[in-house]
Amino acid sequence: MEARARRRLALVSSHVNPPAETTLPACLLASACSSDANGEKEMNKGHNDCVFCKIIRGEAPAIKLYEDDECLCILDSYPLCHGHSLIIPKCHFPSLDATPPLIIGAMCSKVPLISNAVMKATGCDSFNLLVNNGAAAGQVIYHTHIHIIPRKQHDCLWASESLRRRPMKLDQEASQLANRIRESLIFVNNYKDIKGQVSNLIAN
Repeated sequence: MEARARRRLALVSSHVNPPAETTLPACLLASACSSDANGEKEMNKGHNDCVFCKIIRGEAPAIKLYEDDECLCILDSYPLCHGHSLIIPKCHFPSLDATPPLIIGAMCSKVPLISNAVMKATGCDSFNLLVNNGAAAGQVIYHTHIHIIPRKQHDCLWASESLRRRPMKLDQEASQLANRIRESLIFVNNYKDIKGQVSNLIAN
């Protein structure tokens, strides 16, 4: 229990005052930044071998679109479509759930600016905002990043768009799932109010 409390305190502390890339707490360091052909992390590599970290340090090529103190935006080297771009934090975090909210906020605050520029340059009027978090979700580079993928009508980019979606049944199974998710949430200020609102919504 003490180890869990210490880890939570370290995470909270890092969210309030994000450390520099070279002094990240062990719980936030990536053990690897890339995956092998089987999707397994190369445990013997660290952020020094991360392609995004190399781009940030100027050691690997990339076409930069935007840069500030917290973030870098580049064109994806293996784009799904013309204009596919990535927003990358300059500090190394292996996944979205290991990234402090302050850094996520800095990344997300750039989305309107960059997405509008990408859409204008590509003649698109829509875009997908995508995060692949974990190998099963398609994450290949273990350094947090957000995809901005410009879209045009009938471009047929996602096969899943043709899948028929069915309405969720408001039954005991759905209620139990919602309860398990709420129990797993980290308690934050005003969570009780949110929980009450959600419970009332389900009950109705």
